[in-house]
Amino acid sequence: MKLYLSSYKVGNKKEVLKEWQKKHGNKIIFIANSRDHKEETLEKKEIIQEYIDELEEIGFEIVIVDLRKYFGKSVKLQEDLKDFNACYVIGGNTYVLRLAMKYSGFDKYILEKNKEDDFLYMGFSAGICVLSPSLYGLDIVDEPINPYNNDKVDYSGLNILDFVPVPHYKSDHPESKLVDGIVELFNKEGIKYKTLRDGDVIIKE
Repeated sequence: MKLYLSSYKVGNKKEVLKEWQKKHGNKIIFIANSRDHKEETLEKKEIIQEYIDELEEIGFEIVIVDLRKYFGKSVKLQEDLKDFNACYVIGGNTYVLRLAMKYSGFDKYILEKNKEDDFLYMGFSAGICVLSPSLYGLDIVDEPINPYNNDKVDYSGLNILDFVPVPHYKSDHPESKLVDGIVELFNKEGIKYKTLRDGDVIIKE
């Protein structure tokens, strides 16, 4: 699986995505469940539309997938998404996103796709943090909440990365000052991490 890990929005390596489209097509799954804890306001819709517009400007054809529709229906999710070879997972709350992935089976879907060379996982902020070995320490920035039911929050990452990406580092972002606390904690406890400033992108095959 090819990983396109951005701190914020698409980031500064759009040419990589255009090259991907030439070889693999332009259809992409769009996942916005990291914001399920927020009310369905006009502001929320406008922010999500901004992220969609950015992808469309690059040439992607967007298919919005709401993971809530697949809670307890992981077999149907696997069937409905089997023909896609790219996804884009936006930022928001990492713990909310992790639970949406768990309840829908999207986490298992991505772990299977991780075995394939021709699948592209794009994401920013929470959308890349869920790939970590653990979500420990990210609660310095994200409130560990479950908007779906009374289950406990899941601190397990998908363990696709062997480090924790730390987005919005030293950036013009509301969370940047809190991010310094994550870096301090990880340094203290010897947790492997990589910081990304807004605009930065890490690409891994």
